[in-house]
Amino acid sequence: MRRKRWYPSEIRRPVVLSSGVAVKKSHTGEPNRESAHSPEAWSEDPFTTHIKLDRNSSVPSPFRTAGTFTVTRLESSAGLRDRITKLSSVPALLVSISLKSLPLHSYQVWVADKIMPTPIVPPFRSNVIDFDSEPSCWAGKAFDYVHYTVPRVELDDIAADLGFGRVRSYRLSVVEDDLVLAQITRSILPFIGRRDGPSVLALDQFSLILGAHLLQRYGVLQKMGKVSKGGLAPWQKRRAAELLRENLDGRIRLTDVARECSLSVSHFARAFKATFGMAPHRWLIGRRIDRAKELLRQTTTPIADIAIQSGFGDQTAFTRTFHQVMGISPGQWRRYIAAKAIEPENPA
Repeated sequence: MRRKRWYPSEIRRPVVLSSGVAVKKSHTGEPNRESAHSPEAWSEDPFTTHIKLDRNSSVPSPFRTAGTFTVTRLESSAGLRDRITKLSSVPALLVSISLKSLPLHSYQVWVADKIMPTPIVPPFRSNVIDFDSEPSCWAGKAFDYVHYTVPRVELDDIAADLGFGRVRSYRLSVVEDDLVLAQITRSILPFIGRRDGPSVLALDQFSLILGAHLLQRYGVLQKMGKVSKGGLAPWQKRRAAELLRENLDGRIRLTDVARECSLSVSHFARAFKATFGMAPHRWLIGRRIDRAKELLRQTTTPIADIAIQSGFGDQTAFTRTFHQVMGISPGQWRRYIAAKAIEPENPA
C-alpha cells in the first residue's frame, strides 16, 4: 500500500505550483526478490515538483516529505516568517542546494535542535543532513532551493551492490562547496516540475548517480567496495531490451527490469551501461526515435499522434527530443525522406 504523500495544497494560499508532477502508474515497483533490504525499497514512484511562495504564503511545520525519492524546487520571493522543521516518513537524507545567494544572517539551519554556523550562502552550495536529526531552517530573504529526499533504503541497496556494506551514518554538511552536487543539480534543474519532465525510468537513473556520490563523499564507510564491471548475460540483455521496448513511455521502473534480470537495481544499471554503452533511459530514447522515424517514413499519421505512439508525452517533447537527436524537426525529416524517395536514380 502506498504511503500518503505530502502535497503542496497543505501550503496556505496564495501559492503557484508550477506543474507539480507525480507520475502515476497502475502498479508500483517491487524490490529484488533476492535483496536482504527493506521490502519497501524502490516501492514508490519518484517525482519532481516546483513550488513558488509569496509573502502571503505559509509553509506547514513540520514540513513532511514523501517516502520516496523526490526532487522539490522551493522558491520564495519573500523568505519564511517562521522556522520550518522537515520530516520524512522513512529514514532518508535531505540534500539541499541553493540556487541564489543569501546574505549573512538571513539563513539559519538547526540540526538536532542545535543551531549550525551559517556564513553567506553563495549559489550552488549544499547541505546534506540526515532526516533523523529533524533538521530545521529559516530564511529571512527571498530564496530558491532544490531539495532531494533520498531514502536510506535506496542508499543501502547501492552500498551493498558496491560492496560497502550497510552505511550506518553520513557526514553532516552545511553550506559546502560540492562541485558534483552542483553539476547534478544543474542537469535536472530545467526539468523540475514540468509535465513533460523526466520519466520514472530517468529519475531512477538520476537517483542512482546522486546516491553513489552521496555514499562515496558523505557515507561513513566500513570498507571500500569492489565494483563489478561485467555486462549483462545474453538472456538478460534480451529480456531488458524486450521490457523497455514494451514500455516506450518510460513508466517502467528500473527495479522492474532489474528484478526480471535477477539483479539489484544499481548492479543492473551498471551492467546495462557496460552492455549497451549508455544508461537505460538514454537507450530508450533511441528506441523512441527509431519508432518515430519508422512511422514518419511509412505512414501519414499526424506528428502529434506519432509522438504518443512513440512514447513521448506530447508533440512538444517529441519535437524537442527529435531535433536534439537528428538535428532537424520531425516534419523536416519526413519531407526530406519523402523527397529522397522520389528522386530519380543517377544513370550509370
